[in-house]
Amino acid sequence: QVQLEESGGGSVQAGGSLKLSCRASGYRYSRHCMAWFRQTPGKEREEVASIDSDGVTIYADSVKGRFNISKKPNDRDTLLLQMSSLKPEDSAMYYCAVSHKYCEVRASQDLYNYWGQGTQVTVST
Repeated sequence: QVQLEESGGGSVQAGGSLKLSCRASGYRYSRHCMAWFRQTPGKEREEVASIDSDGVTIYADSVKGRFNISKKPNDRDTLLLQMSSLKPEDSAMYYCAVSHKYCEVRASQDLYNYWGQGTQVTVST
């Protein structure tokens, strides 16, 4: 059974940084896409960044140049999201997701097969 466990959320002032982590277990597909989504109350879940099994990354326009998605060195089952220059509008519940398919630009949540429980990020002014 595939399980995803996020950590690293918290509260930070605008301009600050946070690093999110997602540990995947039970996943054995060589081709895959791992991604971070975020969601605020009343809005659809939106993809923030993704990385496929070849290391190709895709970012939402709103986070380009500020966020970096990667896999932990020597631990390819751990997905990271380094967030810098955070803005209040980055406040959301952040979710880790895994798909059996390759990543897509502006992918919807329907592409993904497995989800974590989420970790809250709050950015204050």
